[in-house]
Amino acid sequence: MKKVALGADHGGFFLKGEIRKALLSKGYQALDLGTNTQDPCDYPLYAYKVAKAVSERKADFGILICRSGNGMAIVANKLPRVRAAICYDRNVARLSRQHNDANILVLGSEHLFDEPESIVREWLEASFEGGRHKRRVDQITKVEREVRALPDRVRRRSLPDRVRRRFLAERSRTK
Repeated sequence: MKKVALGADHGGFFLKGEIRKALLSKGYQALDLGTNTQDPCDYPLYAYKVAKAVSERKADFGILICRSGNGMAIVANKLPRVRAAICYDRNVARLSRQHNDANILVLGSEHLFDEPESIVREWLEASFEGGRHKRRVDQITKVEREVRALPDRVRRRSLPDRVRRRFLAERSRTK
């Protein structure tokens, strides 16, 4: 049975409850990591909890919900082995799994073009295609490893330029 970690801030609280019910009815195990109220709260706390569960392999997948999805995705993608994708319709959800091997689905509750349950279903039923997409996901993993290997002082100072130069150099060698 696949385990799905769920997290939302106040903007996604009600939708999280509906998605949780749908997951349970389809036989998934739902790990609800909050929030448990519609009172205003800080989304980074819940994004981190879900991303940590996925990163540490305590959950197979994660679903995060806030109003736009942006903040949740930014936080989630800071953790190793996490590929969080903001999806606003079924097609983007399916492609995020097939092409990017996304393991966290991020929904902006105020910006969805399809029914949320259908987006979740499409995302969970899709699988990574591999092939040319594997090469690209491997490149993401390589960048992630390089970033983790940098000393803290370097990460704080000039990470974007250093990573960009190294990535471009590697890409030109593989052409």
